[in-house]
Amino acid sequence: MSVTRGDHDDSTSWPTGFAWARALCLAALGWATQAQANTSNGYNLPLGVTSLSRDIYALHMEVFWICVGIAVVVFGVMIYALLKFRHSKGAIPDTTLLHSTAVEVIWTVIPVVILVVMAIPAAKVILMMEDTRNSELSIRVTAYQWKWQYQYMDAAEGVNFFSTLARDSNFARQLHSGIDPKTVPNYLLEVDKPLVIPSGTKVRLLLTSQDVIHAWWVPDFGAKRSAIPGFVNELWFRVDPGKEGIYRGQCAALCGRDHGFMPIVVDVRTPDDFKKWTLDQKAASKQAAARNGQPPGAAPLESPPRDPTPPRSAQVLSN
Repeated sequence: MSVTRGDHDDSTSWPTGFAWARALCLAALGWATQAQANTSNGYNLPLGVTSLSRDIYALHMEVFWICVGIAVVVFGVMIYALLKFRHSKGAIPDTTLLHSTAVEVIWTVIPVVILVVMAIPAAKVILMMEDTRNSELSIRVTAYQWKWQYQYMDAAEGVNFFSTLARDSNFARQLHSGIDPKTVPNYLLEVDKPLVIPSGTKVRLLLTSQDVIHAWWVPDFGAKRSAIPGFVNELWFRVDPGKEGIYRGQCAALCGRDHGFMPIVVDVRTPDDFKKWTLDQKAASKQAAARNGQPPGAAPLESPPRDPTPPRSAQVLSN
């Protein structure tokens, strides 16, 4: 975050301690302004558009307010003791108090009760997150450096494609490209082919990886799960009807040089629109398979598309 100063700057007249406090206040105001523009990047979790994300948000807020209550009680007692029993008021320390069984029981029982109160709803949410039964649409998601492959199953069987960083973002991110990233819509958060799913449908993702560990993450879905080579993870979500639209996320695991250029875009459509899209994709797949001599719905014979740009080290050496 950059701070632009005006012509008049009286920071030199502030003592060192106050100058630090002033800088912190200005930074806090700047962060608050940014938080108002995008709630997903603000102080709190996004409420999201799925029942799962709302339950996670409710659990988060419950634990947060419990922590606030604990902080108020603990710091309140500390501040009261510091003010009430300070030496300047004539307080004399009690040197005879060495052990109190009652106090030890109290400060053991109360934290246990608090942990149980938090653990019960947390366990319910965790069990719900892991319950992938009765899913209506399954999609196999394979992570590559640095792109995603989506292979539809069930009613959408045969739809299969790669999703890669959009070309305009890819060009703008290059060294000495001369393109202002601010002029690129959804810079580094746009793809050539988004994942398309229907609203009101329980969608199950089967996550794996072809090379290193990745993580599929869309904040508004309350969904984040690792994609690990040689292992299949499961993840599910159901977007509420009426919440159709575009939702964005990113790979949330450090997966190599271009980790920051592996976005996720999900296009949520009504069930009717999704069915129409599925039929269009299958028809296009059959036409492409007929031209290439492959059976319909087969995985592409060629390897996944690679980043056409050379590594940054090569770019620097060439310049």
